[in-house]
Amino acid sequence: MQSQTHDLRFTDTEVRKRFLSWADGEADREWRCLRVIAEQAPGIAPRPLRQETADGHPVVVMERLAGEPLGGTPLTAAQTASLGRTLRRLYDIPHEHITAAGIGERRFGPSTLPPALSHWLDEPHDLSPCQDPAQVRAAIDATREWLARPDALLATRLVALGIADLNPANILWDGRTCRLVDFEDGGLTDPAYDLADHVEHLAGRLTGVFDPAALSAAVGLSEDERERMDAYRPLWAAFWLVMLLPGNGGFRRNPAGTTEAQAAHLLTLIR
Repeated sequence: MQSQTHDLRFTDTEVRKRFLSWADGEADREWRCLRVIAEQAPGIAPRPLRQETADGHPVVVMERLAGEPLGGTPLTAAQTASLGRTLRRLYDIPHEHITAAGIGERRFGPSTLPPALSHWLDEPHDLSPCQDPAQVRAAIDATREWLARPDALLATRLVALGIADLNPANILWDGRTCRLVDFEDGGLTDPAYDLADHVEHLAGRLTGVFDPAALSAAVGLSEDERERMDAYRPLWAAFWLVMLLPGNGGFRRNPAGTTEAQAAHLLTLIR
C-alpha cells in the first residue's frame, strides 16, 4: 500500500512504514510522537518498535493494531465518545514531555498555515477547468480579504500534541475503542486548531463522518476552546479549497463540482 509520502508493509504483528523522502522530516516526527505517546498515553497509538533504513529511505516499524479504519459514514455515538476520550488523552500529555522529545510545531501549524494560504491564494490560478469559475474566484477573493483582516487570526497557542491528519482512515475502531495512526505530520498544536482541521478534513466532511459539536463535546473543549475551534475552521476550509484548485491533486481525484461545493462551504464560514 502506497501514499504520496510513504508505503506500508504489514505482518501479523508489525507495520513497516517506509518514507519516500528524508526531506520533510516525516519519519522523525512520527518516531518522536509515537515514543512520547507510548510513554505518556499508552494504548492510543501504535507502539514504536524500531527505526531502520531501507534502500536509502527512512523506515519506522511499529506494532500492528487491531481494528478497521473508519470513514464513509457518520460516527456512531459510541465511536464519537471513544474518539473524544482518545484525543483527550493525547492532548493531556504534559507539554514538557513533548518538548523534551524534540517535537516542534505540527506541520501546517497555527503559525505557518495562514502565511502559506496567503501565498497560495496570491498565485495566479487558471480556473477555466472549473464548472463555475466565478464562484471559485469569489471564494478565493473573499478568503484573501478575510486573511488580511486584523481580527481574522488568533494568537498562536502551542500547548498540546496533535496528530495533525485525522483523515477518518487514520482512526482504527475495534468495536470498543478508537486508536490513532499516522503521526508523520504531528507535533505541538492547539487542540481547538487540530479539531478544526479534523472536522474540515475533506475525506470526513463530505460524508459527514464528524459531528463538530458532538466531537468537541466528547473531547471536553471549554466554551472558549469551542469558539477558537470555530474561528480556525475557515483556515482549513481554505486549505481544502486550495487543494481542490485546478492543477492540484484534489481537483483530479474528486468528482466535478467538488471545488464549487468547497467554495460555497468556505463562504458560509467567513461571512
